Amino acid sequence: MFFKNKKTSMEMEIFEQSDILTHLYDMYVTDEGDILCDVPSGIEHIVFVASGSSYNSARFAADLFGQIANIEARAIYSSEFLLKAAIPHAADILYVFITQSGETSDTNKALNKAKQFGVTTLCITNKKDSTIWQASDFKMDCHAGEEKSIAATKSLTAQMFCLTVLVLKYAKMRGIDITPHLKDLKNIGANIENTYSLRPQIKLLAKHIAHFKNIVITADGISYALARECCLKIKETSYINVSSAILGEFMHGHVAVLNNKSVLMHVSNEELSYTAIKNLNKIKEQYNPPMCLLGALNAKIKPNYSLNISCESSLIKAFCIIVAGQMLALEVAKRLHRNVDKPHGLNKVVK
Repeated sequence: MFFKNKKTSMEMEIFEQSDILTHLYDMYVTDEGDILCDVPSGIEHIVFVASGSSYNSARFAADLFGQIANIEARAIYSSEFLLKAAIPHAADILYVFITQSGETSDTNKALNKAKQFGVTTLCITNKKDSTIWQASDFKMDCHAGEEKSIAATKSLTAQMFCLTVLVLKYAKMRGIDITPHLKDLKNIGANIENTYSLRPQIKLLAKHIAHFKNIVITADGISYALARECCLKIKETSYINVSSAILGEFMHGHVAVLNNKSVLMHVSNEELSYTAIKNLNKIKEQYNPPMCLLGALNAKIKPNYSLNISCESSLIKAFCIIVAGQMLALEVAKRLHRNVDKPHGLNKVVK
């Protein structure tokens, strides 16, 4: 019912995500709770290499690996990876390369560089038989279908889902009970549908923030990856100057940018910590910017705007926040009469 009167590819692709994520669950998880993906054993460290939205999914996965599978993981930009004279290389390290098209130039070059050190590689891509697919030792297919809009939406959440599956696969291999997480994932489609119902509130928020030239999006912990992606979506579709920051670090000097007229948005897929509440109230007192909370609310903070995402699972709420951020970017861009499918100066590889 959400497809009625859609006019852009971005809009259509946003509202495909509930079905895609439900399909991915059926593709990768059996009724018995087994994870259907082939991965190398004996892995103790993981390095993610990606660019753009794929890098943000990598940041999300790096934190998730530590939280759920107790495996140390980190993310690095493909272009930064190429500048390294040497990289960690050992039998217990897995390098994961993420690219929607499988043809991202710097990510493919990074994989070729990694293979020169003899490391084990795995790719996550939305295009089977692409260059990166053929070059990787192990592979996962995002099954998101062709994405026509330049802004990554359905390919991004599909990547996040595949990465979550990868986390759960390794957690189970290490003897960790993943049953609660599988139960949460099984209901991901219904939770995304609930997020779609927030569209009237999102349109109202877009109306209030579209005329601002500066937006700051803060977060803590794993939510920082979500803040980065929300930032990128608004920036590339609306051309607004949007920045993202870890809230604690933002307080060390960066907060001065709020002396300029700016909106502050704080993103969280978990209950706000005491420190986050203290910092946000300090910002409100000293700078008084229009403030919005996205995800989790708290009675101790009085924002100007809020988008509460009611979801018991912090894992699934992360996906819902991403979808809400996509919808917000769409509505802001529409108010500014931007071409969301073909932002000026940007190109997309969709091979």
